Amino acid sequence: MKVMYIAPRFHTNQSAVVKGWIERGDEVLFISYYAAVIEDYSCIHPLVLGFSPVYKLIDKVYVDVIHRNDLSALTFKIKHGFPPILRLRKVIQSWKPDVIIMRDRTLYTIAAYLLGKRSKCILYNQNPLWDDAPKKDWAHRIVQRLTPEYRMTPVMGRKSSDKIVAEHSYYIPLIVEPQCSPENKNYFKDRKIQILCIGKFEPRKNHKMLMEAVAKVMQETGEEIHLTIIGEATNRHQKQFFEEVKNFVDENHYESFVTLLTNIPRDLTNHYYLETDIFVIPSTREMASVSQLEAMSFSIPVICSDTNGTSCYVEEGKTGYLFTDCNMEDLKRKIKEMVSDRKNIVQMGMNAYQSVLENYTFKNYYKGIQQMLNDME
Repeated sequence: MKVMYIAPRFHTNQSAVVKGWIERGDEVLFISYYAAVIEDYSCIHPLVLGFSPVYKLIDKVYVDVIHRNDLSALTFKIKHGFPPILRLRKVIQSWKPDVIIMRDRTLYTIAAYLLGKRSKCILYNQNPLWDDAPKKDWAHRIVQRLTPEYRMTPVMGRKSSDKIVAEHSYYIPLIVEPQCSPENKNYFKDRKIQILCIGKFEPRKNHKMLMEAVAKVMQETGEEIHLTIIGEATNRHQKQFFEEVKNFVDENHYESFVTLLTNIPRDLTNHYYLETDIFVIPSTREMASVSQLEAMSFSIPVICSDTNGTSCYVEEGKTGYLFTDCNMEDLKRKIKEMVSDRKNIVQMGMNAYQSVLENYTFKNYYKGIQQMLNDME
């Protein structure tokens, strides 16, 4: 098949998907709105089409003038930006994809869907499979008609009486490549418990809360722990928050057990995963993260928030723990419970790796896509 993806950017977590298609003998073209700074492009180089010149002017005024001090303004273009129509039409018509997978219900997706209707079109978003009933007002109905009917999501959501699975919605998990099996992993470097956190330097990532929780666990248990925090700090808002986090480390004298790293290329983060015993995702409002699967692929147990969209990938007490969102005391309890038994850390790491093999590789992804395509016939 010829498979085309259209999304704001190519994310390293899509490498396993791209490699899976290529290993099957399929062709992949990835079209992005922009190129990220620290992604791994070893498997594919996206075709960066960017935005229409008209929209670029609108975005510059919106971001640099009207909302200069608003961090959320940087993402305005993802939902409202529209493509260079003639260039996008030329690419779709010349490449003739069998399948086009488009990210979210945006103006960019609407344009791509209208131009690519001859292909089988799939909408990819991170809204839960079990969700509220679709809104029926005229605006939402128009958007739904102008975007693909079939939708895939990596977020299961919580099944309940007030939630439904909308017609033509499918759960297809995020996937990773298995990296380090338990028998090849060395735990407890320097006899310390090594904790890793990876996430952009933004307030919602709760880096300070994590440092406080680890400091309290060390004080209460006497365990030697080292915490490494790796994050992106490329735009001015992220750089400002990174300085704030650095000052927090200095003010609280955490430098003896905390290492802060910025803008580490994605292909080099494997080194840190190899030396990690516990992976923690302390962030809030996380629609769907793949980093817990990356950690699990290195035989590492995970602690993450119970509101994380992909928290269902972590089996409570088996491959890790869930803590109450934004609750430092509960995060501390879960870290304390895990560090209190080093043998259990290793066992959970083994379970995590096995879970990846069984549930989160390309075979699982392909099975879901094939089901969708069959249902479209």
